[in-house]
Amino acid sequence: MNRLIVLGISCAVASGILFVNLYTSIVDAPNWGADLPNSIVNARAYYSATNPGTFFRMISPINQVLALTAVFLCWRINRYIALASLAVAVLLDVFTFGYFYPRNEILFAAPLQAEAIQQAWREWSSMNWFRSGLGVINVALTFMLLVSVSKRQSQ
Repeated sequence: MNRLIVLGISCAVASGILFVNLYTSIVDAPNWGADLPNSIVNARAYYSATNPGTFFRMISPINQVLALTAVFLCWRINRYIALASLAVAVLLDVFTFGYFYPRNEILFAAPLQAEAIQQAWREWSSMNWFRSGLGVINVALTFMLLVSVSKRQSQ
């Protein structure tokens, strides 16, 4: 039973990350680019206390810890799905740190340079859909693991 609870929480956290990421693509990013560079000035003012990165820096490690826990809990049941879920969770963070944080710096912290902001916003906006795709894979793997364990326990 504890295994199912941990896997259920893992599914919820992975899903939460995915939907916050989609929200950012659908709502925030279009507003950031609506009237560059003025819209970025407004976004910077809005995010003066906290920003979406705060959420991801807090929740992504939890997602990875849950995925790692799932590897240990499910090693004999379905280690390949558990390892794949962990790998995707780590890949999401590596991608975020390597690709998005430098663009976040240009968009939200560096001195305003219209061309650099425009390019960073375009790159950020288009690649966030790819990151959402990785999030879908992460969610699918966590649910596959949950279903796999649930079926095994019900036999």
